[in-house]
Amino acid sequence: MSKKDFNHSDRPVPFADTLMVRDSCLCLHVRRAARTIARRFDDAFRPFDLTSGQYSLLMSLNRPYPPHMKDVADLLAMDRTTLTANLKPLERRGLVAINPDPKDKRGRLLTLTEDGLALLARAFPVWEKTQRDLEGLVAHSDPKQLLADLISLSQEPKQESEK
Repeated sequence: MSKKDFNHSDRPVPFADTLMVRDSCLCLHVRRAARTIARRFDDAFRPFDLTSGQYSLLMSLNRPYPPHMKDVADLLAMDRTTLTANLKPLERRGLVAINPDPKDKRGRLLTLTEDGLALLARAFPVWEKTQRDLEGLVAHSDPKQLLADLISLSQEPKQESEK
């Protein structure tokens, strides 16, 4: 932004509006809460040498049949490039296997290895306790309703042409 783009005669945003945004902005507070929650889970999973994101990724692979990369990327709301980058350390540790889809060699199927399944089984009780502890922090609301509201907020709005 150049100096000529900013005109001092333009009305600046009043400080009262800054305070109102600080106190009511959904984006700000969801991001702050997400960072706080992720830190709590990261601390809980540290003994397993896992981050909260890696745990979520491993859990997303815990299915009766190996999912395609696209399905996991969609579930975790990330692009395939980011998913691939997040899978690499788990694959190097022998927790995840990435194999060609026998029906379509271009596709990749993701599978938890025996080591991945074992680690997930050990980490799950820690997830349960951390989840309960965090749910206890939303004492003045219903944790199930909060979760439903967050899921609703995370859904992509339908375009007018799709309605």
